[in-house]
Parts: sequence; structure tokens; C-alpha cells
Amino acid sequence: MFDSIFDNASISSVAQFFIMAGVALISGFLYAWILSFRVRSSKRFFLVNAILPFVVGAIISFVNGNLGVGVAIGGAFALIRFRSAPGSADEIASIFVTMAGGVAFGMGYLGYGAIILVGLGLIYDLLTVLPVFEHKSFSDERLLRITIPESLDYNDVFKPTFDHFLKEVENAGVKTTGMGSMFRLSFRIVMKDPREEKELIDELRTLNGNLEIQILPFSDKDNTL
Repeated sequence: MFDSIFDNASISSVAQFFIMAGVALISGFLYAWILSFRVRSSKRFFLVNAILPFVVGAIISFVNGNLGVGVAIGGAFALIRFRSAPGSADEIASIFVTMAGGVAFGMGYLGYGAIILVGLGLIYDLLTVLPVFEHKSFSDERLLRITIPESLDYNDVFKPTFDHFLKEVENAGVKTTGMGSMFRLSFRIVMKDPREEKELIDELRTLNGNLEIQILPFSDKDNTL
């Protein structure tokens, strides 16, 4: 089960190819089905995940032993990667897992390929359920965005309000907007009492001339102006 089914690391019969194809497709569909419980994505994404192990396995099995062809295929994969829209961390990681499983299938190691796909799929589902890597201090963080007119000196105008409502505040950047007629300030904040969010917004509105104010969940990708 854990030995390569290929002779001399390459396909030598039609039966070997169809055995590899069957195991790769079954493992790929199991992996995509397991991921569908925890990863939010489109149906087409899971279909691609299901068939990708077979596609990679077929390519590897046909070019196995030919370094030049292998390098050419790697360049083709790189071009496809840079022409693709960026995905979430879950989607990118799942593609790497299917590629790893496909390489194992392409080398004839069907047992290892199945373990990589099904095993890692189950481990991912388990880790998303368990309370690991969840830090309460991080979950309390918010991103506060305040739009102000260019005439307002923003250095200290919000300090009394921040001292009253916020436990932590950190400047996350400043950007001009509205053709330079306004500024957009960003802050990483932690409120003393989350229930006072509306009171905080109402007080900030009196200071920024009732312009736009946003309070969003804070994350690194949201820390943009």
C-alpha cells in the first residue's frame, strides 16, 4: 500500500494509470467534501480541489525522470499562479495540500497521497473546532476609521474622547481622501466597555463634523487605508 505501484518510478501499463486515477479522484473528492464543512468558498473551488490531485498526479507520472519537461511544467504552474485572483489563506493552503497529494500519486505512492489529502482535511476540520490560536485580547481589537475635514487639527482633538471610552488606542495611519479635501484616520482600538460603541461614535461625530465613522473587526488585511 505504501510502496510505489509504478515500475522504475514511471507508468508501465494502462492498469497502473487507471488505478492511480481512481485513487486520486476518490481521495480528492473526499478531501474537498471534508473541507466544505469549514472553508467558505464556491462550488467550483471545491470541484477544482477534487480533481487537482489527479491532474497533478497525471502530469508528474508522465514527465517523471525527465528534468527538462519537469522544469517546463513548473514554469507553467507559476504562470497560472500569477494570473489567478488572490484567495483566502484557507484556499491557498488547500491548493498546496492537493498539489502535495498529486505529487505522491504521480510517483505511484497511493497510500501516502490518500493520507496527505484525507488526513490533513480531517486535521484542519478538527483544529477549526478546537479553541486553539484564539486569543481573547485579539478578538477585542477593532479598527476605527474617522473621516475629518482638512482644516481640523487631529493630533489631540480626539484624545479626551479616547481616554474616556478606550482601554487601548494605536494610530494605524492617515490618508487623504475626497481630492485632498479630507483626511481618513485609522486607529487600532480596544474599548473599555463594548456596549458604549454608539456613545463613542456619537461623541466622535460632534468632533469630525458628522462625517463618516467606521468601527470594524481588526485584522492585518483590514489595516489598510
